Amino acid sequence: MGLHFIEEAGRFMTCERMAKGDSLLHEADPRVKVIIAILLSMEVVFLNSLLPLLVALASAVVMLAFTGIERGLLLRRILLINIFVALLWAVIPWSTPGRTVISIGPLNATSSGLLKCLFITLKCNTIVMFNISLLSTSSIFALSHALDHLKVPSVLVQLFFFSWRYLHVLEEEYTRITRAALLRGFKPGTNILTYRTYANVLGTLFVRGYDRGQRVYWAMACRGFDGTFWLLSHFKLKATDFFLISWSALLSASLLFLDWSSK
Repeated sequence: MGLHFIEEAGRFMTCERMAKGDSLLHEADPRVKVIIAILLSMEVVFLNSLLPLLVALASAVVMLAFTGIERGLLLRRILLINIFVALLWAVIPWSTPGRTVISIGPLNATSSGLLKCLFITLKCNTIVMFNISLLSTSSIFALSHALDHLKVPSVLVQLFFFSWRYLHVLEEEYTRITRAALLRGFKPGTNILTYRTYANVLGTLFVRGYDRGQRVYWAMACRGFDGTFWLLSHFKLKATDFFLISWSALLSASLLFLDWSSK
């Protein structure tokens, strides 16, 4: 009943670029990592003081150092988040009421606006680093397995699992279509032909995606898949998991204490 399909998918869904060698985080139980990632992210969101935020950011950097994730990949992921954060720096400091600290023509940046942007930047980067450290060190299949063990609805688990898998398929399909257009002499520009070509590309991508989805559904049905996320093995807590839990609890308590004492 779908066991072969799930096993094959699990082998395929190994992390895109796993770190060289295994670290403590790679060996930790995915269930523990998912819970810790959620709790630490929620705690960072509600921190209201600069000192605990800096401590949380430093802790996230230390965790990243232990994962051994490729630096280039890591920097690209963090840069992508900070592109959106940079847009906030272009708006919030100049539109928030308060004491003016920077004036550029008719624009005035206030201290409260700058402080708000600084907090947003620290929180976003800290949360992203915690999640990369904890979740990128497990395969998508392991994370789906963990979510199922944590009693997340099966429909959501499968949606997460298959979305990740077939987003990459759609990306490959899009690359193939655009490459075919370029080989036929298409040169993007700001004209009607370009808009029409990209509309045709998106339409073709939609049709091919639907067709691929139908073929995948038939293949799964032929293998007996009935909507159940079958699990052949189960996680067991190890000493490394208890160490990670203890370290996370200590960090969480320290952040709460620092936030409380800084008020």
